[in-house]
Formats: sequence, structure tokens, C-alpha cells
Amino acid sequence: MKKAAVIGSGFGGLALAIRLQSAGIDTVVLEGRDKPGGRAYHWERDGFVFDAGPTVITAPEALRELWELSGHDMAEDVTLAPVTPFYRLNWVDGTNFDYTNDDAVLRQEIAKLDPADIEGYGKFLEYSKGVYEEGYVKLGAKAFLDFASMLKAAPALAKYQAWRSVYSIVASYVKNEKLRQALSFHTLLVGGNPMNTSAIYALIHKLERDGGVWFAMGGTNRLIAGMVRHFERLGGEVRLGDPVTDIVTLGDRVTGVTTKSGWHADVDAVASNADIVHSYRDLLTGSRSAQRTAEKLERKTYSPSLFVVHFGIKGTWPGIPHHMILFGPRYQGLLADIYDHGVLSEDFSLYLHHPTVTDPSMAPEGHSTFYALAPVPHMAKFPADWNEIGPILEKRILDEVGRRLIPDIHERIVTKFSYMPTDFAADLNAHQGSAFSLAPLLTQSAYFRAHNRDDHISNLYFVGAGTHPGAGIPGVVGSAKATAELMLEERR
Repeated sequence: MKKAAVIGSGFGGLALAIRLQSAGIDTVVLEGRDKPGGRAYHWERDGFVFDAGPTVITAPEALRELWELSGHDMAEDVTLAPVTPFYRLNWVDGTNFDYTNDDAVLRQEIAKLDPADIEGYGKFLEYSKGVYEEGYVKLGAKAFLDFASMLKAAPALAKYQAWRSVYSIVASYVKNEKLRQALSFHTLLVGGNPMNTSAIYALIHKLERDGGVWFAMGGTNRLIAGMVRHFERLGGEVRLGDPVTDIVTLGDRVTGVTTKSGWHADVDAVASNADIVHSYRDLLTGSRSAQRTAEKLERKTYSPSLFVVHFGIKGTWPGIPHHMILFGPRYQGLLADIYDHGVLSEDFSLYLHHPTVTDPSMAPEGHSTFYALAPVPHMAKFPADWNEIGPILEKRILDEVGRRLIPDIHERIVTKFSYMPTDFAADLNAHQGSAFSLAPLLTQSAYFRAHNRDDHISNLYFVGAGTHPGAGIPGVVGSAKATAELMLEERR
């Protein structure tokens, strides 16, 4: 293997490209949009910088490793700042809970809710340590290409009752409902419903406790820019604004890639960081096996979409932390509406991102940058006219932020815009407008997820949220490590 093409410049695609280039494989990254980043795209408007996401950076050691492969230091290109508290959780009755890895502070926060749950939390932490070791350390960067590999993992999965949901595991250790929400909401950050996402995902709690939560100064876009800079330093090439239209195959081999402009490259291997259904259905039209795979993938269960309101406002807000979760009046019922019923409810829960409390440079002096994010059903469950619904939902979300945090929010807004399911579908080719690809169900994990290497086309690979291990920065960076190992094995 001398030359490879990576389709898509999200975290997974760039992480894979860096690994390949570091190993001496001539690698080109092909990006359809005008900027790199994929879901980590960004906008600059009226002096404000708006990250599309993801905005919660965990497992920084997995990112640093990408530089260390070639004897470099990530600090050459990116400055990471710790975020504390990790999140402030807020309920409609005014209760606040500061979520942190400072054990003394966290126990005080738990005691405010119910002192009797401190002991149960300690037991949950032990459980989280166990699934972190088995699910992340041992399996997070290993490809599952055959069922035998799944059978090897089965004893550990059984030991930690992987068939149960994260919420049910949490509920078995703590009794306070607010604390149950505080310890189970993390699956939402990777597109999973806490009520049916495998309990293995409780590992996120341990991941955050050990590695902390971080922010790239200048925004997540600066981390993407640093990855691109490092990749190009190693000799890699990034082509922007020219989407791939065809992965060319001959029999059971990929031979090249063609873009919308007509540009073509003959390559020894292709790895796609594009949406998994789009990759199979739209880019591999010349392969019968790929079309059969596309049909199977279309029948799987996909994570919901998101409705995100970006807004820049007058004033600074030191009392509003970097990350907040504003819980609505319902938890289980709201999740059922989003994931099961396909209902856009009157109530909602919000994730509020406030980067200027950490880095004021992301807004003009005396101003602040925010976004408020609400999970919503994907387009197959809720096939609505978002051009009509969008402005209504945007106002309701801003009203809620105003009611709970910034009373005169509408008078303070300098600029605003929203990003909705149809944008995920149009800009990212996201199947059903899903924001996280395949839902992280046990029956769609590891071997049961899209494989890091195609079963029939031997030099076609996948990286990112749709393949093992799944969404989130640690997940897609882990998928890059697993996929790179497969590609480098082929070279050897």
C-alpha cells in the first residue's frame, strides 16, 4: 500500500489520515465542504465564532498520540484548557448540580440531592471502572470483523450485564431521580437513549473522571485546524470543496476515487469517513455487494437529529459555566417522544454551550457566544417541514434560555441562526438527518456495527461514527486507530 484516499475530514477521517501519513503512506483527504471538520465545522459571523460541535473534548491522550506517532507535541498546534465543572445540570425547580471529577465536590453535590446515595455512587463508580477497562481500554480501538471476535468479548459483556440499559444500571445504585439523570444523560452526547443504550456506555463516566473535560482554545475548529496542519506537515494533502461522487471498484477491489469536479486518483485503498449509508448507497453504485450492504444498513436504527440555535449576544456571563444541561419537566417521557414516537414535544431539554466564559476571543469584546441544542426526532420519524417549524422552535428555545438564565435575551441578540435535521442531511449527507449515525444499541455495536473493513471489498475501509466503536471524539478517534491497524497490516 503506497497511496490511500480518505473521504471526509471529520475527527475520524483526519485521525486516520495522520496515522497513515505517519506510517509513510501517501494520503489525500477529500472534503466536499469549504472547510474541514465534518460535524466539527464552524462559522464566523459578525465577529463571533460558532462551533458546530462536538464541543466536549475527552480522552485528550488519544488525540496527543496522533502527534507523538511522528515525534511531535500536540501543543505545537493546539492549546487545550480544562473545563470545570464539566457540566452544570439545572432542573426546572431551580436545582443545580455541578458535575466534576473533584471527588470531594462531587460528593457534596450528591449529598445536596440525597446523602443516602453517596454510598451507591461509589458502587456505580466501581462498575464504571470495570466497563471502562473492558469496553474502552481493551476493545475501543480493536476491529470486530468476524463473529468469533464478538464471542471473545462476550464473557466481559455478560459480566457487566451489557444487555441492560445505562439508566437501569444507574438506577440500581442510586435512588434520587435527579442523580439518576445526572449519571445517565451522557449517552445522549453520542446519540443514545439512556433507557435502551447498552450499560457498557457507563464507561463515559470513568473516561471523564480520569481524563477530564477539555476545550480547545479558539474553539473545536482550532483542534481540527491543528490536525490539518500536522497532517500537511507530514506531507499529506487536503482537498476542499470537491465532494467525492464515486468510489471506483473493479471486482472485489477499490481502484480509485472520482470527485464532482472530475478530479480522479488511482489509489491502493479508500477509507470513508462519510455517512455510512451515503458511502455504500451513493458512492459505490458500481458494486453489487455494496448495494446489498446499503439495503441492510437502511433497515437499522439511527440516532435522532438535533436542533441547534447559535446566538451571539451583548454582555458577558461569568455566572454561566462552559457547559450546562437544562433538564425539562420530563425525562423518560421526553426520551420516548424523541426516540420511539417521533414526536416534537412541547417541552424539551437543552445542552447550552458557552465557550466565551473560557475563551473571550470567540466574540467581540463585551459580547458572548452561545449555542443551545435540543435533541429532536430524525427525519424518518418526524418528516416535517423544518422551514416552517424551525423559526417556532428557535424562539421557544431562546425563550427558555431567557426564562432560566438571561431574562432580556431577545434584546441582547446581535446575530443568530439555527441548524436543523435538514441541514445535517444536506451538508453532511446524514442518513435520515441523524446527528450521530447508527444508534448505540447492543445489537448495533462491535461486530453488529458497520465493519472497519468491508467484508467483500478487501481494500475498502470505514472510520467515524457509523463504524466501531461509535460516535463521540474518543469513539471516532478510536475507530481511526482500529482502521489504521487493519490498513497497515495489509501493507505488511
